[in-house]
Amino acid sequence: MQANNATNNATNNATNNATNSATNNPAKVSPDNRESYTAWTFGELPELMELRQGGQTLIGFPALIDGQNCVRIEVFDEPHVAAVQHKTGLTRLFALQIKDAIKYLEKNIPDMQLMSVAYMPLGTAEELRGQILNAAMQRAFLQAPLPVDAASFDARLKEGRTRLSLIANELARTCSEVLAAFAKASRKLKDSKHLGAAHADATQQLAKLMPKHFVSATPPAYLPHLVRYLSAVVMRLDKARADATRDAAHTKDINRLEQGYWKLVSARQGQLDEAATNVRWLLEELRVGLFAQELRTKQPVSVKRLEKALAQLQS
Repeated sequence: MQANNATNNATNNATNNATNSATNNPAKVSPDNRESYTAWTFGELPELMELRQGGQTLIGFPALIDGQNCVRIEVFDEPHVAAVQHKTGLTRLFALQIKDAIKYLEKNIPDMQLMSVAYMPLGTAEELRGQILNAAMQRAFLQAPLPVDAASFDARLKEGRTRLSLIANELARTCSEVLAAFAKASRKLKDSKHLGAAHADATQQLAKLMPKHFVSATPPAYLPHLVRYLSAVVMRLDKARADATRDAAHTKDINRLEQGYWKLVSARQGQLDEAATNVRWLLEELRVGLFAQELRTKQPVSVKRLEKALAQLQS
């Protein structure tokens, strides 16, 4: 709790200081936020800015908002809300500059037909294609620091354009491997209903690993590891047939830790820092270590390590 309070106090102080600074030394006021843009023609986008809305002047954290065929500027009270919105809007603004390249990629994503079949339990081919392209765009253009003016935007556009196709192809290959592993795990689950608790736990795990928007929901560093986590599901169910008692003991430990973690996620209303995100994926590594040791873990992990990491998050 003290750590959370300290973080909140630091955030509030930083926000208040920035607000006071902007009030005393206002950033350049942008046009009314009802205006739309298809290129970076609105000047510098500072950390904090004034924005006219009707007859009022708002001060807040600016973000580009995706309008499909354009972007708009809005300000938000919360910096993390602005950051999420801004990445989506900035991605759209980049996309508007390279329409021809995107049209080409839409028609030439490797293994799209095969992936679409495996993705059918989750959604449509168009939804999968959109996720892959959006993720490729973000990896190509949204590395830190993000552009804040027309010059830095144009420089990033030039850099990202040269590597977008390669990134999209690599991402597609990763997704193809993930979806193939997902198909195997799904088939194994259908054949393992008689395993009771092991089947129920593996079903919940699969739903968390592979939501409809798994490409965007999984941090880029962990996306390739989904193959290993899904393969661990298959191996775990095979082993549960031979030793249900051992599986039940490990499941008890996993469930206790996961209940603590998801309770934390609920209390934070889904706003997770890097430490909390790492714990989420350490839980998957622990499953590999307990149920499918042959696949090896990304790093040393144990029940005690997870208990300690979770306790630090809760303190």
